[in-house]
Parts: sequence; C-alpha cells; structure tokens
Amino acid sequence: MTTLSEELRAVALEELREDDETREHALAAMREWVEQSAYIIRCRTDDNFFLRFLRAKKFSLPLAQEAMTRYLLLRQTLPPFRKLDCENPVVSDLIDKGYVFPCPRRDHKGRRIIVYRPGVFDPHKQTNEDMCRIHGMVVEALLENEEDQIRGFVHFADGAGVTLPFLTLFTPKEAVRIVKNGERTVPMRHKEVYGFNVHPSLKIALEFGMSLISEKIKSRVKVFTSLENCLEHIDKTLLPKEYGGEMPMAEMIALWKKELLASRAKILALDEMEVNLEMFTEQARAGAVSALRTGMLCSQPGQNEDIKSLTGSFRKLEVD
Repeated sequence: MTTLSEELRAVALEELREDDETREHALAAMREWVEQSAYIIRCRTDDNFFLRFLRAKKFSLPLAQEAMTRYLLLRQTLPPFRKLDCENPVVSDLIDKGYVFPCPRRDHKGRRIIVYRPGVFDPHKQTNEDMCRIHGMVVEALLENEEDQIRGFVHFADGAGVTLPFLTLFTPKEAVRIVKNGERTVPMRHKEVYGFNVHPSLKIALEFGMSLISEKIKSRVKVFTSLENCLEHIDKTLLPKEYGGEMPMAEMIALWKKELLASRAKILALDEMEVNLEMFTEQARAGAVSALRTGMLCSQPGQNEDIKSLTGSFRKLEVD
C-alpha cells in the first residue's frame, strides 16, 4: 500500500505512468525476477529499492532490470562504489567543506537542489575514489526518499577553483565510464542542471563530457558565464546565503550531515549485496565495455509471462 500524498500520486501518474495497479504488478515482477535469478545472490528486495529503478525508467521492466543489473555489478566490481561511510575522515572533510550537499527546502515543483562545489576538492591530496564515494553517498541517501524518486533533482554546480590538475584524476576511459553510467545506471531523475564559473582551460573537457550524454539530458544542461546569469533560472532563496539565498551554507551542511548519519547504517548495508561474478565476462567484471553471457536471463520454469518477455532484452548488456 502506497503512502504517497494525493499530489505525489498525481505527479507519478502523469510523469511516470505509475498507479496502484502498475506499481504492484511491477514490484511483484521485480521480486520474482530476483528470486529466480541465477546471478543475483543477495540484494535488497524492499519496495523502496525496486521503485527507484522502476521510477527512473518509467516502469519499463526491461529497462529497470537492466539498470539494476548494471548497478549491482558496478557496485561489486568497482571499489569506489562501496564503503560509502560518511564518517570516513576524508569523506567527512569533503562534506564539511561543502563539496556536494542538497539544499533543505524544495523548489516550486517539490524538487531538491543539489549544490556542487568541486573547487574545494584537492586533487593533490585526495583521490578519484574519494570523489566517487561522496557522490555515491549522496545518491544513496537521497533515493531513500520516495518523493525524491518521483520528483527528481535540480543540480547547481559552481566550477570556481576547478583547473587543469582536476583532469588528471581520471583517465579518458574512466571518465567515459563514469559519465555513461551516471546516466544509464544511477536511478536518479535529472530534471535541470545549471553550471557556472567554468574555467576556460576546461572547455574542451566539458564539451567532451556533453558529447557522451543523451540528447534528453543535454537539453536540460545550461552553463553560464556568471552566477548572476545562472540565478535568473533558479529560485535563489533556496540556495545557500553565499549564493544569494537565505540560509548560510554551514547550516545547510550541518542539516545534510544529520541526514547522512540517519541513513548511514542502511547505506553501509548495501555492501552486503552480491552478484555471481562467474555469470559475467571478464570485461564486465572490470567495468569495461562488455556483455552478459548469452542466455543468462532466459526464462525458467514457473516464471510469469512478464519475466519471459525479458529474455531477449538482456542478451547483451554493455556496462561501459
């Protein structure tokens, strides 16, 4: 039984094609798929976990299951997506500095604004794994909230302080993998993306990143030359006081730390999820371009017609 408000139910129906019947049918299909899967050993099976993938893919079972498969595989094979502990000293330091945090109040469409300040990251002292962990932590914590799953997010990025040394954090191959999986695997609904203060030396890198995302997401990205121009497109009262808002950044960060601590145990428990790596090719286990072994998701006795119809959809699953 859903606990969504009438307003959220209306938004979910209009934007995601979600109603009570669709939701219950999809949840039952997801559970049966996991229970009969030969390659998923352990994973969360609560409604919230399944719904984040279903909602991100507008209740398309094949797409939701593909995203969840990517998610489980990448989480297990790539170290930066595990041990997402907000009490890790390096991560805690980045949180305190305001590297990334959501604003506490929602905009007129009920969405939370996530603020990014990558310039506070020290590429000479901190690693790309530290960077990935803090982003992963933000995603996992926010997606525990059903309202965020449905309404999606607005991203607000200040590029001040980001210069050429940041380009040494990731190889081109790693950068491609992160950008593509950020859109195809992370079950977030990216509604609007705003950026400003981009250093001229990073223009080529930004253009390269933009070339990797879908036209849908690309159309939602707006980059401005100044904060003033950016604020014409977003409710600045919701932002930290340092960007023209009402609440000091330090207060927002303190509230965010409380949210993270409240979700800490549940986020760390995600490391208990496990897939059968023998079912994946060597390239897939390395997180490179690859495919699942043919026939891995073939229907099995007792599966319902919805599961059977998915057989051909996952014969080839790239995880680049």
